[in-house]
Amino acid sequence: MTSPVRVGVVGCGTVSQPYLKNMTASPVLEVVACADQVPERARARALEFGLPRAMSVEDLIVDPEVELVVNLTIPNAHAAISLAALQGGKHVHTEKPLATSAEDGRRLLEAASAAGLTLACAPDTVLGAGIQTCLLLLEEGSLGEPLAASAFMLNRGPENWHPNPAFFYEPGGGPLLDVGPYYVTTLVCLLGPVRRVSGQARILYPERRADKGPRQGEVFKVTTPTFVAGLLEFESGAQATLVTSYGIWGADLPNLQLYCTQGILGVPDPNTFSGPVRLRRSEDGAGWQDVPLRYSHTDVCGNCRGLGVSETAHAIREGRQPRLSGELAYHVLDVMESILESSSSGRQVEVQSSCRRPPLLPLETGLEVAT
Repeated sequence: MTSPVRVGVVGCGTVSQPYLKNMTASPVLEVVACADQVPERARARALEFGLPRAMSVEDLIVDPEVELVVNLTIPNAHAAISLAALQGGKHVHTEKPLATSAEDGRRLLEAASAAGLTLACAPDTVLGAGIQTCLLLLEEGSLGEPLAASAFMLNRGPENWHPNPAFFYEPGGGPLLDVGPYYVTTLVCLLGPVRRVSGQARILYPERRADKGPRQGEVFKVTTPTFVAGLLEFESGAQATLVTSYGIWGADLPNLQLYCTQGILGVPDPNTFSGPVRLRRSEDGAGWQDVPLRYSHTDVCGNCRGLGVSETAHAIREGRQPRLSGELAYHVLDVMESILESSSSGRQVEVQSSCRRPPLLPLETGLEVAT
């Protein structure tokens, strides 16, 4: 790269801490400003990470020093902030989901294309050593043809750790749109784009209570499904089961397993950057075996969020599409919205979008993260 990409961060809440830790350690990024709707929060993050400026969201989006806006706002604000940044001539890397509706997602793709700007989106966990190792094993062909998969994300919910958990239980949130992008993105990377889905969804509990933080004891209503089950059919012919839930304690189902003609691949938690990667071959009867990770770029940090921003910076300077492209994120959003549409309509839904599978990272990734 000729020079670091100058970054402005919008949204200085909980997730900004690991992002800023990793982005300020990356030689391909220069974080020049941050902003938040609560000015004190932006000033605190600027002080914590030695950033030159804390400013308003409106000023950051038009600041000529900012090349790339990293959008870390709540999901319902993603589309508006990203669109404003694109219209202000900035490249954008946003937290997942790309938007909370496919219609808004399309508007973002169109705006980026019309302006010749880069649009990228989390999750960047698929760039971690664990999932990249899984993709490399598939590319090598030792497992044969991928046939099917199962994925389960069942947990208590964010009210036991997030300082303001209510928005997770509103439309645009819930387990599918909040944590589902990790799983659907990983499935698309493993199996390619999705052709058709069916789904069922319901609210498990009509109210939830904040367990910790400044809102401890506060009760809020649940207005989006907290148990969502989907069946996905891929363009390749492979099929997958996906179950996501907020409100189930103690489940011990596998995060994600891929069933191939010559064995089963145990994929690590898609919400993490490392292993374990496990393999059970059909013919040897040896049971599960741990597979050494082929990559080492995420060894030095547990939470490597911001890794995708570094990859996006490389893409901007090299004039290519980032691996975490807006096209990929839009397809993932389309799949999730189609699962909810299927639940509402009681019929299978054809997914209207498609995307390319992101190419593997080279073994020497060039993506540095914080130590």
